[in-house]
Amino acid sequence: MKKVVVGMSGGVDSSVCALLLKEQGYEVIGATMQIWQPEECSIEREGSCCGASAVEDARAVAECLGIPYYVMNFREEFEKEVIDRFTGEYLKGRTPNPCIYCNQLIKWGAFLERCKKLGADYIATGHYAGVIQLPSGRYTISKSATPEKDQTYVLYNLTQDQLAHTLMPVGAYQKPQIREIAKKAGLPVAGKRDSQDICFIPDGDYASFVLKERGTLGTQGNFVDMNGNLMGPHKGTANYTIGQRKGLGIAAGKRVYVCDIDLKTGDVTLGTDDDLYKDRLTFDTICYMGEEVFSEEESYLAKVRYSQSSVPCKVKYIDKDNVEVIFDKPVRAATPGQAVVLYKDGWIAGGGTIRK
Repeated sequence: MKKVVVGMSGGVDSSVCALLLKEQGYEVIGATMQIWQPEECSIEREGSCCGASAVEDARAVAECLGIPYYVMNFREEFEKEVIDRFTGEYLKGRTPNPCIYCNQLIKWGAFLERCKKLGADYIATGHYAGVIQLPSGRYTISKSATPEKDQTYVLYNLTQDQLAHTLMPVGAYQKPQIREIAKKAGLPVAGKRDSQDICFIPDGDYASFVLKERGTLGTQGNFVDMNGNLMGPHKGTANYTIGQRKGLGIAAGKRVYVCDIDLKTGDVTLGTDDDLYKDRLTFDTICYMGEEVFSEEESYLAKVRYSQSSVPCKVKYIDKDNVEVIFDKPVRAATPGQAVVLYKDGWIAGGGTIRK
């Protein structure tokens, strides 16, 4: 019998994940990853797990399913690999996605390695996605049966070895089906609502968090318009992200958005919504998943933010470490530090970090 450790967040998706795998004949163990300060934590997108309530709910589900349950501490790793990286990126004028770091380095890094030492053949999560093996032999992640819940974007940088030891059964179901399965099984979290917050910043105030952690809000400078004309001082580059409209603290006489951040000069450029649309971008930190190399002849579907729709595109290698993406139609607010993920036939070909 194959052994699988399920990362249990205390939410309905990861709970049903454990139930489905038990019904499929796996030896199932439940585990909650404590990755941040319990008193400050909420649960991020049903894929995170760290707070006291998460532990209580996950333990109750494990008891209901009759499976062993453990709590694993990854706070030191999380501080180093996620928090330090997150705040550091903001100070470099970029907008990071901490969920992507956490997935790669904690949930499929430290957690997977610890589970292997326990003799586990697989780890499993309640993400809305699927793991498939292509005819080429490469593993990749396929889109969820629930498009509005699809979480493939934040999983694009998992390695072949990590995918080979991963199960994601929830991705084959619609969200209402998952709740119905939980209800029929009598799971105590069947009606628990999904949370949408980043686990270590539940109030969404990124700038205050950066200031608390680093003691600075980045490079001081001025707001300028698209022609470089001075509009007034700002509070520090870490306060802003591409596409931001609220909280600028400047009376421009019209609706304006952050269109560029220049760390060398300290300038934060403001423009109209139209100025946010670009027909191309470049990315580095390339991660190949379904493909070993991208084709410059074929078309892909690209996604530049978790919540945005994918757009048809072509790719062109600038060199082995940098790729240009040319969109069929302009995309809004492609942001340095965020990920661009390339899809083909419903699965991830690869992706990387937007540079400009």
